[in-house]
Amino acid sequence: MGRKVFAVVIGFLTIVIMATAQSGRPLSPDGIASVHVLGKWVKTNSDNFTMGGDRYEGGKWIDITYGRPLLRGRDAFGGTGADYGKATYAGAPVWRAGANVSTRLKTEVPLVIGDKRVPPGEYSLFIELNQPTRWTFIVSNWGALTRFGSSTKDALYGAFDYTPAKDVTRATMKVEALPYRVEQLTWTFVDTTDSGGRMAVMWDKTMGSVPFTVGSE
Repeated sequence: MGRKVFAVVIGFLTIVIMATAQSGRPLSPDGIASVHVLGKWVKTNSDNFTMGGDRYEGGKWIDITYGRPLLRGRDAFGGTGADYGKATYAGAPVWRAGANVSTRLKTEVPLVIGDKRVPPGEYSLFIELNQPTRWTFIVSNWGALTRFGSSTKDALYGAFDYTPAKDVTRATMKVEALPYRVEQLTWTFVDTTDSGGRMAVMWDKTMGSVPFTVGSE
């Protein structure tokens, strides 16, 4: 990382730390998006306080954990032409699609994303903001560091020092304009069934999503 970028990042982190200390709350709280697939609803003789009264048995989890920055009056995706998204990257080569520690995908089932198999396990997620209507979803074997200021051959903090050397798959995202403005960055699962769905991230007036299918063991 260049000295100028490093100085900018340090300054930004200093502001974040000061603001956190003053408010007692992090500027970008942690979040999790989850989906539970391949289980089944069964009727039992006991009371189950769930919608429909049945009990869900079995099933496998897919989770996305991430930091949730708020806009606080900013534009999330600024810049035009070659400068599009550069402010969002905050000095990194790609977007961490969240805040603080790298956005993480944990899946108990194999997934197929971008025609490539993603085995069960934990991964980092990044997004390359190519153009306002074309984003690239990246699943990576880079590990996640919890502190800024260092990187190893296996792990990064956020997206700083990212390289594509550990990419598992890349896939073109569908980018849509929202009819409202989302203040706090939000990951979610949409159109989900046991066979798959879409992973989606919403922020400002934009939603980017990528399809996935649940693979066989």
